[in-house]
Amino acid sequence: GKNDRGLSRKHIMESVNASLKRLNTDHIDLYQMHRFDYETPLEESLRAFDDLIRQGKVNYIGFSEWTAAQIGDAIKIQKANGFDRFVSSQPQYSMLWRVIEAKVLPLCVSEGIGQIVWSPVAQGVLTGKYRNGIPADSRAATPHFAPFIEPYLNDRSRRIVEAVSVAAQGLGYSPLEVALAWVRDFPGVTSSVVGARTAAQLQGILASEEIELPEVVRNALNEVSATL
Repeated sequence: GKNDRGLSRKHIMESVNASLKRLNTDHIDLYQMHRFDYETPLEESLRAFDDLIRQGKVNYIGFSEWTAAQIGDAIKIQKANGFDRFVSSQPQYSMLWRVIEAKVLPLCVSEGIGQIVWSPVAQGVLTGKYRNGIPADSRAATPHFAPFIEPYLNDRSRRIVEAVSVAAQGLGYSPLEVALAWVRDFPGVTSSVVGARTAAQLQGILASEEIELPEVVRNALNEVSATL
């Protein structure tokens, strides 16, 4: 039913209370609207989020995968009503998917909204694991995940992955480390959501925090991955 999904006040309040019970805590640090709800008035959703902050159940609020127009509309409502403002955006972002740079990122930077990006290594494609085919133990080899990864296995992606691999080899890093460092240091990005499947992957992810990309390398990667 309609009240079992979306961003209606009823569903938001029930979801928060259920989460607090499962987590055995009295507040949530960051609560984000996942996707835009076209069926619920935006002011209703924003008022519910503001009430949660005033009740002490939520400290900060954000959203995930909204367009610049949707973000702008929400900011206007928040300002007009004195609601607490968004602090975070959770978009997809990587060298293979730079869509947010056109409108979303500039708007968020001007409004003080940080980016907690997901899929920073493009479903693992930027690690170079698919350069010579699809490994049997990879996500792309499974029926469930293959549709998410196949769009990245094209000529443009291959050129970018090759550039990342060459840069990694020259710097003595792994492609994973280079891809994550590139995302981490992009203006406006606060952090990345990563999904390690093995201990080795987690070690590589953590190691990326210790590296710095030379400006010449970053510029080259910017150029090769530029959105047409």
